[in-house]
Amino acid sequence: MISVRQINTRSKSDVHQLVQLPYRLYQNCLQWVPPPLIDAKAYLNKEKHPFYEHSDGDFFIAEREGEVVGRIAAIENRPFNQYHDKKQAQFYFFECIEDFSVAEMLFERAFEWTRARGLNQIVGPKGMGPLDGYGMQVEGFEHRQMMTMMNYNYPYYPQFVEKLGFRKEVDFVSHYIHTPDFVVPERVHRIAGRVRKRGVLDVLDLQNKRQLRTWAKRIGKAYNSAFVNNWEYYPLSEREIDFVLENVLLLADPRMIKLILHEERVVGFLFAFPDVSAALQRARGKLFPTGIFDLLLEMKRTNWVALNGAGILPEFQGRGGNALLYSEMEKSLLGSRFTHADLTQVAESAVQMRNDLENLGGKRYKNHRVYIRDL
Repeated sequence: MISVRQINTRSKSDVHQLVQLPYRLYQNCLQWVPPPLIDAKAYLNKEKHPFYEHSDGDFFIAEREGEVVGRIAAIENRPFNQYHDKKQAQFYFFECIEDFSVAEMLFERAFEWTRARGLNQIVGPKGMGPLDGYGMQVEGFEHRQMMTMMNYNYPYYPQFVEKLGFRKEVDFVSHYIHTPDFVVPERVHRIAGRVRKRGVLDVLDLQNKRQLRTWAKRIGKAYNSAFVNNWEYYPLSEREIDFVLENVLLLADPRMIKLILHEERVVGFLFAFPDVSAALQRARGKLFPTGIFDLLLEMKRTNWVALNGAGILPEFQGRGGNALLYSEMEKSLLGSRFTHADLTQVAESAVQMRNDLENLGGKRYKNHRVYIRDL
């Protein structure tokens, strides 16, 4: 018999049960990349995670004969709802064995949670911030997950949610680039050169993490302005920006981060991260005491890179900003040891960027779908 219960986020035992489920479900899956346990547990810490300063969420597990067989989180992001004039809940952390009745019971609890708060839609998978990865994978199951910047799931997951009445809300497509083939047309480089010569925009190449920290607040402010037209956007609080940047600093090689400036103001950015998926798989969630050293070594030897975070403020997109961004992207890829690049999760609503990437040689190879259901 299956039962579903809400966990106590202050109970170490409950948190452990919820967090451990995917490590068991995917233990023989070569494509899944385990998140560090310390990061997985951080989502449940309502005293420390900045999301809970303005919003709320609860977590549920399904059990059968004393074994955890499924989990789900139900979340209300109040700033998102206020910004977009919505009454939505989000689901996240959904995992379950290949048994539709388990999924059905988990989602019914999430539906009850949503209705009890006067909300009329539920959408997801969608987490608590811009680093969480959006959607449920629907294409490209044969490819390894790009670190924890996106989700991975078995093919039966989208079948289950569609059977429960969910429909597509938006797709996030990832593109693969064989970096020696990534050639930006000379015309684009000429435009970028003219932009820099006119002094309207310039590019700052960061050299170290200390310098990155110096610019962190201005990067956060630019993020809060660059994606205002994106489907997933909501204005991050100062604490959320700090939280995101602290997590970015762990994996960031500052030399691979480009800032586009207008009179000392950050108006665009390009974030590239060495892919440490292999080290995360070896660590199986345990970075300490030895996993962290393996991760740092992997940063130096991997030949894969993730481009996750590229944006130009809307007012500069028609003033050569895009040309400058793509010119710098080519320099980052061709001037490095990386032979493979993942352009991670570009929303289908970002039509111009997706077209640009495909014209420059990017090949669609993964798709993550965000689903929605009316209640």
